[in-house]
Amino acid sequence: MPRPILATIHPAALQHNLQRCRSAAPDAKVWAVVKANAYGHGIERVYESLRSADGFALLDLDEAQRVRDLGWRGPILLLEGVFEPRDLELCSRLGLWHTVHCDAQIDMLAAHKTTVPHRVFLKMNSGMNRLGFTPQQYRSAWSRLNALAQVDEISLMTHFSDADGERGIAHQMQLFASVTGDLPGERSLSNSAATLRHTRAANAAPDEQAVACDWIRPGIVLYGSAPDHPLHTSADWELRPGMTLASKLIATQAIDTGASVGYGSTFVADRPMHIGVVACGYADGYPRVAPTGTPVLVGGVRSRVVGRVSMDMITVDLTPLARAGVAAGIGSEVTLWGQASNGAVLGIDEVAHAAGTLGYELMCALALRVPVQVGG
Repeated sequence: MPRPILATIHPAALQHNLQRCRSAAPDAKVWAVVKANAYGHGIERVYESLRSADGFALLDLDEAQRVRDLGWRGPILLLEGVFEPRDLELCSRLGLWHTVHCDAQIDMLAAHKTTVPHRVFLKMNSGMNRLGFTPQQYRSAWSRLNALAQVDEISLMTHFSDADGERGIAHQMQLFASVTGDLPGERSLSNSAATLRHTRAANAAPDEQAVACDWIRPGIVLYGSAPDHPLHTSADWELRPGMTLASKLIATQAIDTGASVGYGSTFVADRPMHIGVVACGYADGYPRVAPTGTPVLVGGVRSRVVGRVSMDMITVDLTPLARAGVAAGIGSEVTLWGQASNGAVLGIDEVAHAAGTLGYELMCALALRVPVQVGG
């Protein structure tokens, strides 16, 4: 039989999370962000669940082709725009909208021969300092684009650096508004954190300017991760896990006080205890740096990782199951993140936080050797 590890994608949860974004910004259209192969979930696996969005946003031309091949005829936005002139040929053929964030991309457009003008999103660097024109350059860039026969409509966009934190978005909102206030075109500003925290229907702080925009760009929240963990959990935001990573116990060990577990003997038992061995390791995408104490569900009961994560196995404490009166043995269900069969939920953010990273990374790091199914 195959090794007992399986990732399950939950279509109903994805649909719920998309609707949660709509309820937070009811007046805005929604880009469903499916970059990085839908944050590791698989574009083909999430497409049916997210096709009620108004458009799909992504990075790669091959991903755009895959979305078109699935039958999508609506807007597709390249979030980083094109990388070389020939990319514009595919934009023309596939009808892609694309971001413009530098002069070189404007030059490419000016030299591009097309009979169908392009829809572009002009990006401002309002403080993130990655992509985009500075506020001082922005209007000049808009004028250059507006003069091109190759350009149809120009939309305006920026990206918030601190929508998930204490600094908030007011400083970037004010800068963006001061530069673009009289420019025509739709606006796209809110990422996941801004959608949940700073839109008019969300819980925008009283001293914050609530975002009003034509397009929101939810990414991580579509897949059930809280954008501002640990300040808020996915449950706080009424999100549901889009993915469950589950395995089973393949062995158990009874160890005495003073016995160690795993490489480096980093965990030493302070009492007699039972240990379960799980068919999952860092070669499956589980974080090797996850320390003793990282949460896990065994038989739907909350427990913890003990000792070092190895390539193919992790070891877990079975003591909480005995206390709960739940039997554990070879074949017992282990939920690494997501929803157990008894309905208990372990948020991916909790696991990521224990490992010193983000839910984003765990989703995207799921290894190719892990089988994936689309479930309920």
